[in-house]
Amino acid sequence: MGFSLLPKATPCILLLVLLYCTCFTSTDAYDPLDPNGNITIKWDIISWTPDGYVAVVTMNNFQQYRHIASPGWRLGWTWAKKEVIWSMMGGQTTEQGDCSKFKAGIPHCCKKDPTVVDLLPGTPYNQQIANCCKGGVLGSWVQDPTNAVSSFQVSVGRAGTTNKTVKVPKNFTLSAPGPGYTCGPAKIVKPTQFIQADKRRVTQALMTWNVTCTYSQFLAQKTPSCCVSLSSFYNDTIVPCPTCACGCQGNSSLSGSCVNSQTPHLASVVSGSGKNNLSPLVQCTSHMCPVRIHWHVKVNYKEYWRVKVTITNFNYRMNYSEWNMVVQHPNFDNLTQLFSFYYKSLTPYGSINDTAMLWGIKFYNDFLNQAGPNGNVQSELLFRKDKATFTFDKGWAFPRRIYFNGDNCVMPPPDAYPWLPNAGSRQEVSLFALVIAYLVALVFYAHA
Repeated sequence: MGFSLLPKATPCILLLVLLYCTCFTSTDAYDPLDPNGNITIKWDIISWTPDGYVAVVTMNNFQQYRHIASPGWRLGWTWAKKEVIWSMMGGQTTEQGDCSKFKAGIPHCCKKDPTVVDLLPGTPYNQQIANCCKGGVLGSWVQDPTNAVSSFQVSVGRAGTTNKTVKVPKNFTLSAPGPGYTCGPAKIVKPTQFIQADKRRVTQALMTWNVTCTYSQFLAQKTPSCCVSLSSFYNDTIVPCPTCACGCQGNSSLSGSCVNSQTPHLASVVSGSGKNNLSPLVQCTSHMCPVRIHWHVKVNYKEYWRVKVTITNFNYRMNYSEWNMVVQHPNFDNLTQLFSFYYKSLTPYGSINDTAMLWGIKFYNDFLNQAGPNGNVQSELLFRKDKATFTFDKGWAFPRRIYFNGDNCVMPPPDAYPWLPNAGSRQEVSLFALVIAYLVALVFYAHA
């Protein structure tokens, strides 16, 4: 009904918009800075039991910079038959389900669709296996490879006792702990091989299947989770995060709730907001983003130039532990020195070195406190100039793209970037005035 008010040419435009939106949403799970990133879940059957099998389930985080923070991952699936879980080590299901049919030996879980969580640190040793009991926290492949794997052991009953009678589970889900991950079907693969401690013998699993889960920021949250602001020594203008970058105040459909930092009862409001609520409770700002990253072009030397980066947490419900930031800028191939952050070069485009991953130093600034006076971390980057490419003109000194904890941050529009004095916008205005004057002259000439 609404289309009847539009011009006749509108259906073509609508078709183009529809095609654009379809392409955007269908490819949003693909991350151009981490094209091969995923979480792979591997099931290895290591022994048969009278009515089923014992398997070790291993989650490997192959994402370079996206990790799973507290309160941790939740893994779910649907059994293909009438399987039950007799016992578990290194993990547990969130619900037992209805086990009333069993008279002796009550199973650990009888649900058709169980959900498994990791055990907490400090779990007794007789309930642990290797790579378990981290509270569901899973490190990223680059930042913390030793903690990028998590495992648990499960004893499954009523499942079949041969490779031909066992059926793989279906409908895998992975929460981190909220939405964002989409898991494909389980695929039977070549059995995993295990090298013994003396490295003189190799054993293998009786049966193995893999599940691959990929992340989409579009599915994870309705609005962005971070934004970028800019400034420079050569211009007094501070370019703020775009207005309503992560939502708008007073519009609950577009953003979470916000709290004025000057309210006299701030502590009671924050403490009463609910520990299990994952939606952001942010400081009221024009951008309404939980995290803001500020890029300041600080100093210009003869052979070098310096940048100051500040990350500010506006979220009262979140302490970002083991945070990381990914920045894309063409001068990262000449990064000379970095202060108080770790650095790792990423090369998503082969040999092109324009992407860097930055993160905090453990026990120093790897923990980004919630909103407040201590809710920020900062560092400075020193770049060597490449005379063939370096310039302060046309916003070259500012990043092309910034991620925080794996999520793409909202950048200011390019025409708002700080310009060099006596350049940019003034020239554009004068050029525009000349064009207008020329058109007016043509009009008068035509009517003369």
